[in-house]
Amino acid sequence: MEGLGLLAHSLLGLLGPWQVTYALGATLVGIVIGILPGLSATLGIALMTTLTVKMTPTDAILVLVCVYVGAIYGGSRTGILLNIPGTAANAAATLDGHQLAKQGLAGRAMGIATTGSVAGSLFGVLCLATLTPLLAEAALKFQAYEFFWLALLGVLMSGSLTGNDPLKGWLMGFLGLLTAQIGLDGIHAHERFTFGSSDLTGGIGLIPALVGAFGFAEILMVMSEPAKQAMINTVDSVLPRIGDVLKYWKTILRSGAIGKGSIEGMMAAETGDNAAIPGAIIPALALAVPGSAPAAVLMAAMIIHGVQPGPMLMVNQPQFVYDVVAITLIATLCMLVFGLVMVRPLMWVLRVPRAIIMPVVFVLCTLGAYAIASRVFDIWVMLCVGVVCFMLRRQGFPVAPFVLGIVLGDIIDKSLRRGLVLSDGDPTPFFTRPIAGVLAAAAILTVLAQVPAVRRIFARIT
Repeated sequence: MEGLGLLAHSLLGLLGPWQVTYALGATLVGIVIGILPGLSATLGIALMTTLTVKMTPTDAILVLVCVYVGAIYGGSRTGILLNIPGTAANAAATLDGHQLAKQGLAGRAMGIATTGSVAGSLFGVLCLATLTPLLAEAALKFQAYEFFWLALLGVLMSGSLTGNDPLKGWLMGFLGLLTAQIGLDGIHAHERFTFGSSDLTGGIGLIPALVGAFGFAEILMVMSEPAKQAMINTVDSVLPRIGDVLKYWKTILRSGAIGKGSIEGMMAAETGDNAAIPGAIIPALALAVPGSAPAAVLMAAMIIHGVQPGPMLMVNQPQFVYDVVAITLIATLCMLVFGLVMVRPLMWVLRVPRAIIMPVVFVLCTLGAYAIASRVFDIWVMLCVGVVCFMLRRQGFPVAPFVLGIVLGDIIDKSLRRGLVLSDGDPTPFFTRPIAGVLAAAAILTVLAQVPAVRRIFARIT
């Protein structure tokens, strides 16, 4: 009953005129981002994070979640009409959606996409409201030892599930962890990797790094290729959610009649990709381990606004958890409104040429990097991170583990050092405590599962 009271309070607080305006506007922006091939949910959230710094935490997260939900939903439009998914999450829905469009049933396909997206998102909201408190309560038993392995497991899993080469994913994850160590350490304030630079003393700004990795790098990727090829390659190179493509393909494979205009396949795919949005937010709130790249940026925005995700969130700020539940529900309703009344107008967005879109995105990247701390140095950080990520992506390295490494680097660093302080330098508690031991085993198995010899042994056993 207490949870219902908190949820009702959150809903009432989000029904003000400004909050409704924010929700409708942000959802529309998210849908437009999803419609445009070359832009992603992660890029949209990263850019909007820089524009919400002066807002209250609840209003800022309202804008970002609405952009998130809108972008994943909007990606189905281009998939249905052009056979080019707006985001990688919509790749599975494109198979049957485009076949329906070729049969003259494009309107019906869009209606199915809207219905499935709303249904999946509502189910995800239910899970978000019920599972987050339970998971956070269980995580209250965690200490520094468990948090170290949990955060490290998140980085390892992101490296395993994004891209085609787990080793490249892990390397990017650990590059993000290394980047997070630059500046003053969080316990004794010693300088690390600053090389005498006063600008590096404050560390690498989270938002400039995120905007560079997902914004400027994406601009360079799109502008370096012909238009059609860039749209196609975006599906393969931009992974807005950890493991999302795998989950959506599994969903549609179970539905049968792949690529033949299957209504069941279309519904299953669109339900799955939107249900995964609250699913990715649950571990971000309860464990401070985001379940996707957009959720990682969302968690970074929470930290910027003074909200510390993790098990203590339900103790210190339980209202905020239900604020997020209510926000996701409102974003779903806004998605439904636009899906019903703005089918044709939203398609006009596809007429905007890339030569106009990408310069606008670059201006937003620059302003966003500078606006956080009003430092020109942050613009250079954004540009350098963007160039590096661009070159690495061209070689097949995924960006999502790099971002997750930056976000979780501080947790891993502090948890490791605090654990060693508590045990007087003895590392054995990291393995002998029951929960820590299970997480350590999971991390080790995650690595071993990608070794060909080990995989062959598992195949024989199973």
